[in-house]
Amino acid sequence: MAVKNKMISNPGSGQTIRFIQTGRDTGGRLLEMESVYSSHSKEPVAHYHPQQEEEFTVEEGTISVRLNGELRILQQGEQLVIPANTVHSMWNHSDQQSRVNWKVRPALDTEYLLETGMGLAADGKVNENGLPSVLQTALLMFRYKQVYRLAKIPYVIQLILFGILSPFAKLVGYRSVYKKYID
Repeated sequence: MAVKNKMISNPGSGQTIRFIQTGRDTGGRLLEMESVYSSHSKEPVAHYHPQQEEEFTVEEGTISVRLNGELRILQQGEQLVIPANTVHSMWNHSDQQSRVNWKVRPALDTEYLLETGMGLAADGKVNENGLPSVLQTALLMFRYKQVYRLAKIPYVIQLILFGILSPFAKLVGYRSVYKKYID
């Protein structure tokens, strides 16, 4: 479970997250984190959040953001608000570490998705692009569809595909929430 100052990390991407305020702390209104990106991190999969707004403030270094297909570079001190349903990805293109204050409103169950995704990465259960297997992805995307959606696959196709694959994923032992990652 995400608690104040809990840290999670993804050794593949070099990203570390420290929880500052969790949904539990704020009555679900806000999830606030500090995210540190190692130098030359990879651009993640383009995605969007159907019900949440995100706010980023660069505290150290620079951050690359692809927002609706357009590339922006944010410098230290700059802030960016990404409205719900806006396709984006964020990474560190520079030679130095970057640190970002990251707020998600409302919190919903984003912290569980982050803990699970980073836990899988830390256990080596993702590929070189940081993605879990298709069956694991199906369970995660179906379970967390209210907080995270892939941009390149039409949502109706995601629902059908992940809905079909989810029972098979469970049958072979995959889960959408792993107790060891959220404890």
